[in-house]
Amino acid sequence: MRASPLKAEAPTTEAPSPRQQAVLDAALALMVDGGEPLTMDAVARRASCSKETLYKWFGDRDGLLTATVRWQASRVHAGRYEVSDLDAVALRENLLDFAESWLAVICSRTSVALNRIAIAETGSRKSNLGGIVLANGRFAIGERVKPVLEAGRMAGLLAFDDSEAAFRTFFGLVGRDIQIRLLLGDALDLDAAGIRSDAARAVEQFLALYRQAKP
Repeated sequence: MRASPLKAEAPTTEAPSPRQQAVLDAALALMVDGGEPLTMDAVARRASCSKETLYKWFGDRDGLLTATVRWQASRVHAGRYEVSDLDAVALRENLLDFAESWLAVICSRTSVALNRIAIAETGSRKSNLGGIVLANGRFAIGERVKPVLEAGRMAGLLAFDDSEAAFRTFFGLVGRDIQIRLLLGDALDLDAAGIRSDAARAVEQFLALYRQAKP
């Protein structure tokens, strides 16, 4: 008779411990390698830990995937600065930091592999990985960046009616067609300097569209 998984620990918003980070990195490495399905057994072997530990920490495969996506998304610097008394310089720095870090993340082999698996599993209805990626990636990042945009509006630096619409414009300017090209196998060679240049261009384009006109 198959033993039931251990009950997961209560969800927490705290950062994963170093050992948990190693497990999440092992899951991401499995996605990049693509040599075997992403199962609890495979992650346990790669991370040199027991399945019981995985079940205790994450509950089930979806819980592990959620933690893995959150860990990858944590590399994006979104809304991590104090937004009170925001001035034009701080606003630009916030937006540039987000744009540069997000581009670096989506251009990584890890994110490309993660998104490809999410698309494949969503299409075959094997799991809810697509929904997990959306909820803990794009949507969660949006909720961290929108307060910065709203603070810019409150400070009289930006003009828009809807922060979600403004964020979607910014997101599109930053990402352009890069992510879809990478997913389809285009060998884009964006180094750190190229990412920095693209991020700066996107920020200036966004500010040109949404900068509050002087009276």
